[in-house]
Amino acid sequence: MTDQTHNVPPGTRDYAIGDIHGRLDLLDRLLADIAGDVARFPAGRVVVVFLGDLIDRGTESRQVIERVCGGPPAEGPLAGARYVCLRGNHEDILLQFLADFSVGPRWFRNGGLEAVRSYVGEVDARLAHDHPRLQKLLYRALPTHHLRFLSSIPTRHEEGDYLFVHAGVRPGIALDRQDPFDLMWIREPFLSAREARSKMVVHGHTVVMDPELRPNRIGIDTGAWRTGRLTALVLEGGGRRFLFT
Repeated sequence: MTDQTHNVPPGTRDYAIGDIHGRLDLLDRLLADIAGDVARFPAGRVVVVFLGDLIDRGTESRQVIERVCGGPPAEGPLAGARYVCLRGNHEDILLQFLADFSVGPRWFRNGGLEAVRSYVGEVDARLAHDHPRLQKLLYRALPTHHLRFLSSIPTRHEEGDYLFVHAGVRPGIALDRQDPFDLMWIREPFLSAREARSKMVVHGHTVVMDPELRPNRIGIDTGAWRTGRLTALVLEGGGRRFLFT
């Protein structure tokens, strides 16, 4: 599919990966497919953009973070690629929990306990309700480089005529004035908006059965943690295509 309006920089190929949610198996499979794609069709500059929500729900949040923050492999087709990871609402609430254990119930209702388990091991029913204790255990178990990574990842990234965010943007607000909270958390009124933007917004956060292409946005969260379908949007020149697990 081609679009004569939106383009990435010349010589660049972007791979945008949707919400992973602790599914290392799917991430590794998709990264292998991306490496195979680069091997078959070499590009001058390769950028892999992770749209956030690396963690929660699935069982391997720690392993997913380690894979992403470690950057591209030193050898093979992805050597020399650039990895860009954006902060999703699930990374945001993990950081909130480290600062304030009272957000624990809200986080755990949305898969956060699985992320905690990936760092501290088994959590029994009694400990699952001891939020101050879990906060201390997680803080002690979280590797320093993971905390540094989670604390420093941005909420947005631009490539040519595309803006990559986790959740979306607020209608009526200039793209350069967007609130980071909206970039990580918004659904409506973003999903229903039809206003034209200077950049096409690529996002995850809201689960769709198939990639959702609209005149102003492309949604690629295909619910990998429960469907087994992790999606990558491939952008090159004015073209678009998809890779799936």
